[in-house]
Amino acid sequence: MGYLLFLALGLGIVWFGWQTKEEVLRLAAAISGAIFLIWGFAITPLPFQLLVEVLAVIAVFSVCVRCLRT
Repeated sequence: MGYLLFLALGLGIVWFGWQTKEEVLRLAAAISGAIFLIWGFAITPLPFQLLVEVLAVIAVFSVCVRCLRT
């Protein structure tokens, strides 16, 4: 269950960076949030990782198909 802590902390830091107006804090929050998200995702159980990967592939595929139609 420790992975949930890292994922929540990463999302919280990214959200904080998104809300702040100062560029240095925004950049630092984005980098540290990304590190926590990657770390949390790396220690998640395999079924959760596969679910996230499938959802990401479906999301990207729908964008690619929409680009091909125009």
